[in-house]
Amino acid sequence: MKVIPLKKQSKKEQRKYHARRRRDWNGLKPTTRVVKSKKTYDRKKLKKPEAEQ
Repeated sequence: MKVIPLKKQSKKEQRKYHARRRRDWNGLKPTTRVVKSKKTYDRKKLKKPEAEQ
């Protein structure tokens, strides 16, 4: 089996190679994870129930 440089392979073969390389993230989402600032206002955040009188 000959080893052909990636640049000399067809686009289809290059796509297969890159798809194999990025296939598995072990359950980890590849998006950047950012902790939201607690100072910002979030309308969707659950509000604490007010004390009943």
